[in-house]
Amino acid sequence: MSAAAISLALFAALLHASWNAFLRNGADRLWTVTVMSIAGTVAAVPLALAFPLPEAAAWPYIAFSAVLQLGYTLFLVAAYRHGELGQVYPIVRGTVPLLVTLGGLLFAGQRLGLGQTAGVALVAAGIMGLAGGAGRAPARSILYALATGALVAAYATVDAIGVRLAGNAGAYTAWVLLIFGALLPATFVLARGRLALDLRSPETWKALAGGVVALLAYVAVVAAFALAPAGPITALRETSVVFAALIGRLFLGERLTPRRMLACATVALGAICLGVA
Repeated sequence: MSAAAISLALFAALLHASWNAFLRNGADRLWTVTVMSIAGTVAAVPLALAFPLPEAAAWPYIAFSAVLQLGYTLFLVAAYRHGELGQVYPIVRGTVPLLVTLGGLLFAGQRLGLGQTAGVALVAAGIMGLAGGAGRAPARSILYALATGALVAAYATVDAIGVRLAGNAGAYTAWVLLIFGALLPATFVLARGRLALDLRSPETWKALAGGVVALLAYVAVVAAFALAPAGPITALRETSVVFAALIGRLFLGERLTPRRMLACATVALGAICLGVA
C-alpha cells in the first residue's frame, strides 16, 4: 500500500474523529448536527444535477438509507448527551464491523477465520472495558452508542445493495444526501418549532465548519479507496478510535485513564483485524 493511501486513510480517521468532537462539544447537539448537514446537502446539489437519475430499482434503497442515517444521527446525538467522546465514539465504531461480521456468520453462512475471530473478541473486550470499571460510560450512553453502531451497519448494508442497482455511485450518494438533508431539518422543526440560522453567530460558523470537516473526511477516504484495496483502508480508518480518545483529552477536558486508552486501543485493533481479514 502506497504512502499516499496510508496518509489519506489516517487523515480521514483524524477528520472523522474531529467532526464527532465538534458535535460532542456543541451546546445544542441536535441543532449543531442539523447545521452540519447543510454542508453535505449543498455539496449534493451539483452532484445530483451532474449525474443521471438512479435506476428505479435503487430508489427504495436510497430512501431507506436516508431514513436509517436520520436514525443514526438522532441516536448519536442522544449518546453524546449522556457520554463522553472518548467513550461513545469507540463503542459506535467498534459495533459496526462487529455486527457486520456476526451478520455474515449468522445470515450468510460465512465462516470466521482466525483474524476475524480475534477481531470479534478484541472489539467485544474493548467495549466491555469502556462499559465497566472506574470511570465507565453511563448505561444510557452505551445503549445509545450500540444502537447508533447498529444503524450505521444497517445503512452500510443497504448502501452496498442500492449502489449496485443505481447504475451510478455518484448519483446514489447525491440523492441519499439530499433526502437526508431534507429529513434532518424537518425533524428538527417538528421537535423545536423552527430552525434558527444566524450567519453572524460564531456557533453557526463552527457548525458549518464541522460539516465541511465531515465532508473532507468522506472525500479523503474515497480518495484512499481509489489508491488501495478497501480492506486495509477500512482497517486504518478505525484508528479514529484512538484519535477520538486523544481529542477528548486534549480539547474537551475528558479523562484519559490507562484503562480507557487500553480499551480504545483494543477496539481499534479488533476493528483492524476485522477490516483486513
